Amino acid sequence: MKKLDWYILNKLLVAFVFCMLLFTVIAVAIDTSEKSDDFVKSGLGWWQIFTQYYMGFIPFIWSLLFPLFVFIAVIFFTSKMALRSEIIAILASGTKFSRFLRPYMVGGVLLATILFFGRAYFIPMANGIMSTFKKNYIDKNDALKQRSEAACATCFYKRVDADTYMGVKNFDMTARKSNGAFFMDRVKKGKVIYNLRAESLRWDTTNKQRRWIAVNVVERQVDSLGERIRHLTEKVVRLNMAPDELIKDEYLKDKLTTPDLKRLIRNEQLRGTEGLNALKVELYKRTAAPFTVLLLTFIGAVIASRKTRGGSGMHLAVGIVIAAVFIIADQFSTVFSVKGNFPPLLAAWIPNIVFSLVAVQLYKMAPK
Repeated sequence: MKKLDWYILNKLLVAFVFCMLLFTVIAVAIDTSEKSDDFVKSGLGWWQIFTQYYMGFIPFIWSLLFPLFVFIAVIFFTSKMALRSEIIAILASGTKFSRFLRPYMVGGVLLATILFFGRAYFIPMANGIMSTFKKNYIDKNDALKQRSEAACATCFYKRVDADTYMGVKNFDMTARKSNGAFFMDRVKKGKVIYNLRAESLRWDTTNKQRRWIAVNVVERQVDSLGERIRHLTEKVVRLNMAPDELIKDEYLKDKLTTPDLKRLIRNEQLRGTEGLNALKVELYKRTAAPFTVLLLTFIGAVIASRKTRGGSGMHLAVGIVIAAVFIIADQFSTVFSVKGNFPPLLAAWIPNIVFSLVAVQLYKMAPK
């Protein structure tokens, strides 16, 4: 790293922090105006709203727009350098264009590393703060969500493994037990071979093993010998499922750290659960996003290094168009995967793959 490298790296980091703070203020202002009624209905003071909501919302915005912050920062200060003919002087001194891009890539690797560990461990903690506030104070004012949960918010139906299904009614998460009916069916070759009915179900807190206790049980087994029925006062039921896994939480994938998210996907796959694309896309995006930072850093440096009559305005306009196309492509691939059968890994990485080809072409066209 030479003096010129530190000069460019310093400008990159300063411009990045400036863009991040500027867009954060704008995002908070817009979000506050949208949720002002919910904040008033919550009855909380401004400090409580800040600590219980915006302490989670601000890191969420940072992680969501992090690649965009880097892209705009690179274009902003590089176009200023091009306008002042600094880049022409650098290249005229005999510095190769690839050598000129080195501090950009060093800065990109640094920022990509920060984003990687942030999205893996720290941003999920912030999402937990924000989602808790939304559940307690915002979602309850959403009529659409209230109607969707009105049928039975404490009823759960799960697939335990590839052949076993269970359902529980009126489950109390605080007491970790149900006051309603519980059933479990085991199916083989399209036929029910085992059925269990119980008046209630509770989590066994006295045992370290993951087991439940069903009360007032009627157990049916069907095989080649016929049907056998047993009545039991209590029966230990092993579901390979903890009470927390019964929660209907639409924010769950955002609150889990990367190791926990991998563990959840693995457990749900063992149970034969379908519709895991949303979880897989979130997992793969946590790896794809840091590469996006590197990619947009490279594209921004290549675009803005050319001196044009339009100056910074022209560079920013081109950058915003590229960023918009990238975001639209990313959202389209995500929707096709979550709502359809598009492979989650490809959905997370296809914008990067396409724009890598764009980056190569822009590099070939750049004046050197």
